[in-house]
Amino acid sequence: MSTKLTFNQVKESHFKTLGQYVPIVARVHGGTHPEFHEVRKLFDAIIKKTKEAGLEKPELNEEFAQLRKITDNYTVPGDVCESYEAVYNMLAESDKAYHA
Repeated sequence: MSTKLTFNQVKESHFKTLGQYVPIVARVHGGTHPEFHEVRKLFDAIIKKTKEAGLEKPELNEEFAQLRKITDNYTVPGDVCESYEAVYNMLAESDKAYHA
């Protein structure tokens, strides 16, 4: 039985962890995966827009579209750590919940 998470549930469960992981993954893997620096910028934009929206649903279609393009639909590279994989998985879940 799969349960669909709402964007607010994903925001509550993932954004704090992503806020911790994204800068570290960018520092560790940014040299060999420069696209991750763009992932970080987009994540920062998502956080900013989400905070500015307050209780309203933020407009994040463009950010998620760019993330899907940059990450090849959240495809995890074969030479990265579990934290990198976790970031992509959480971003993919956030994207899916946002568009549900």
